[in-house]
Amino acid sequence: MCPHALIPFKPAGPKSRLSGVLSTEEREAFARAMLEDVIAAVKDVNCSPVIVATELFDSEDIQITIPDKDLSGTLNEVLPQSVGSILIIMADLPLATGPAIKRVITTKSDMAIVPGRGGGTNVIFLKEPAKFHVDYYGMSYLKHKKIAEEAGLSCEVIDSFVLHTDIDEKEDFVELLTHGTGKSRKYLEDLGFVLTAENGRVGVERKQPPAPSA
Repeated sequence: MCPHALIPFKPAGPKSRLSGVLSTEEREAFARAMLEDVIAAVKDVNCSPVIVATELFDSEDIQITIPDKDLSGTLNEVLPQSVGSILIIMADLPLATGPAIKRVITTKSDMAIVPGRGGGTNVIFLKEPAKFHVDYYGMSYLKHKKIAEEAGLSCEVIDSFVLHTDIDEKEDFVELLTHGTGKSRKYLEDLGFVLTAENGRVGVERKQPPAPSA
């Protein structure tokens, strides 16, 4: 049976590291486009998306709002109450695909982790959520490996380019414009972002000026 997929999402003021190239409104629209790409990939393998948001926003999918807790605190309230397996996948993985997610949720281990860049954790799959707790921020990948070990859970670390590639900075647009096929790539292209090549390196530039910041 396909699990519920918990997708943490910040509707207002997301992706602050992109503030040099996108206005507040553009960053919010871009984050929503990435979320929709992730939801499409999740639904491709018949998983049920549940958006864990910092505040309510317009969406047809099930939402859990975070009142006063941080991401880890909210998820750690949800996991013990979960019936069946759970997938936790970040909302800024616009290259995510159904086959890549299927690879994660068909692990033979008790759980699976897809590391993010810089020591983060992009995806966690748990067959028995009540036996695990999350600890995001900082070097969360190593923390999650240790939590699994202390809980006696076998853990498969999955190497996946499309699930490893999160979008936080302008340089990350290179991967999205090169490999993306969904709404996120189209949104950047509509804003005028294009790939460039200089001195043998691929970069990104905007062919039209950004909208004024709010």
